[in-house]
Amino acid sequence: MKLLHEVASMATRLEKTIKRELELDGRLYTVQVGPDGVKVTEKGKRKGQELSWRAIITGDASLAQDLNASLDATRSPES
Repeated sequence: MKLLHEVASMATRLEKTIKRELELDGRLYTVQVGPDGVKVTEKGKRKGQELSWRAIITGDASLAQDLNASLDATRSPES
């Protein structure tokens, strides 16, 4: 017997990492969406930007972005 939740659910559980390619401003990126979060890496590079689902859902990712923007605005330009 199936539970009502199982029958009504249209979404597939995210159990494995899915990779997709994205072009943005003429550059290619690999986007990985997995159970732990999201990672975006420029094509041909190893390191990229990574966000956990917890950071996205709790707003920590937005807070970190705002903090970085604030720090960038207060830094004096180097000569």
